Amino acid sequence: MRYFFCLLFLLICFSANALTDTNTLLEELKNEIAKKNVYDGAKDVRIQKLKAYQSKLSQADYDARFDTWDKLYTEYKSYQFDSAYVYVDKMITLSKATGNKKREYYSYVKMAFILLSSGMFNETFDYLRKVDVKALSSADKVDYYFFLGRCNYDLAKYSNDKYFTPDYVSAGNKYIDSAVSFCGNDHIMHTYLLALQDYQKKDYKEGRLRFRKLLERDMPISMHLRAMVSCSLGAICLEDNEPEEGLNLMIKSAIADVKSSTRETVALFTLAELLYKQDNIKDAYSFIQLAKADADFYGARQRKIQIGAILPLIAAAELNNTEHQKNRFLMFLLVITALAILVVFFLVMIVKQLKKLKIKESIIEGKNVQLNHINGKLIEDAKIKEEYIGQFFKAISGYIVKLENLKISIDAKLSMKKYDAIHTFVDGIDIKKERENLYYSFDHIFLKIFPNFITVFNSLFAEKDQIWPEEDEVLNTDLRIFALIRMGIADNETIAKILEYSVNTIYVYKMRIKAKSLNPDQFEQRIMDIKAFDYD
Repeated sequence: MRYFFCLLFLLICFSANALTDTNTLLEELKNEIAKKNVYDGAKDVRIQKLKAYQSKLSQADYDARFDTWDKLYTEYKSYQFDSAYVYVDKMITLSKATGNKKREYYSYVKMAFILLSSGMFNETFDYLRKVDVKALSSADKVDYYFFLGRCNYDLAKYSNDKYFTPDYVSAGNKYIDSAVSFCGNDHIMHTYLLALQDYQKKDYKEGRLRFRKLLERDMPISMHLRAMVSCSLGAICLEDNEPEEGLNLMIKSAIADVKSSTRETVALFTLAELLYKQDNIKDAYSFIQLAKADADFYGARQRKIQIGAILPLIAAAELNNTEHQKNRFLMFLLVITALAILVVFFLVMIVKQLKKLKIKESIIEGKNVQLNHINGKLIEDAKIKEEYIGQFFKAISGYIVKLENLKISIDAKLSMKKYDAIHTFVDGIDIKKERENLYYSFDHIFLKIFPNFITVFNSLFAEKDQIWPEEDEVLNTDLRIFALIRMGIADNETIAKILEYSVNTIYVYKMRIKAKSLNPDQFEQRIMDIKAFDYD
């Protein structure tokens, strides 16, 4: 059991590493695709330089013209069929015009390549039949037999028939044998052709070794050949039940195609199909669209047919995926909306509760202010009463003592029938003086309780109308009237009795003084707002 879990753990680790490698390669491919315009721009610069050079050539300089068109053909052969066709056709026409058969056959081989790349098999065979192989160089013979071999291989794949396919493969292998025989010291082409033949023979082990040898760092192969080798090796891995390795090699092949500005490509199309089968619909749709754009740009008829067969499937899956994502987004949006509504609802409730709480707090605060004011008034009134009650108890006690002494004295004189003495004693009582003493006592006690009364009172008048006591006065009559009012005695009749004035006189005093104040409407309230001594 322990060994089983160890094996399971190793398998999981390998799967995770393979997935990481694939994701890394996919990101690299996307980055290279993003730079596709840079690579194509570099190719366009080379093409424009060649075109500018050939436009300056003399019409009689056949060799230079042919070589320049050959270079332009090389730039276009895996990039754009129509342009490649134009320049190889010029090469054929010039060769015929000059009677140079060797160049004519050479041009036919070049024409065969782009016709084969475009999926025109009959036309490829037609041009290759025109070639006198003996007139070709060894390198051109390699291309000649390679194109014949590849044409048969492509027909075998295209027909995919148990009766005809084996014959096409057999014929292709024979042509590859012929191509190999002319490779000479070209070890790279020699290895590639044998590896390609191994693949067709389903000798995957040998083919894998040869293809991997070509991908080694010390092998100086072109970027285009690297793409072809990676694609073929990836196909072997897929056939040999190694889907992860096959997928990664297809990605590497697509990367090499992008870097070499190759539009006639198999890797991107195959990669899209593999990703579609792995349910990576988003990348599959992106790559199949790019493969279609490349096929349209190049003019590869066979590739368009292959892409057309799978594009609707991937597009339908992408549409379903988009709809699914849209539905998920809508569901997510509905959930977020519902949550937002709940949040808004609770916010509204909280705001309402806060408003109610603030109103209650405001009411409580107002009540507290009122309560503090009332408490202050109560304390103030208590102090006033305490002060006045003490003073007036003292005054009343004095008057009781005086009355008691007066009674004793009068009784004594009555018993002795000294009536004249009684009359003289009564005349000696000075009521006016007693009243002045009463006012004096009241004034001093009042100002003791309200030390700022006179100052605050006069602040309610313009300077010319202010009322100040004389030097020998504590309070005058005007001030005393409003002192009594501040003490809570608001009744005119009571004030009149205390001050020995008529009620009408007291009323006139009050109205006259009030009319002179700065704010008559609030005058009496301002009088009542005058603070007593500090009672905090």
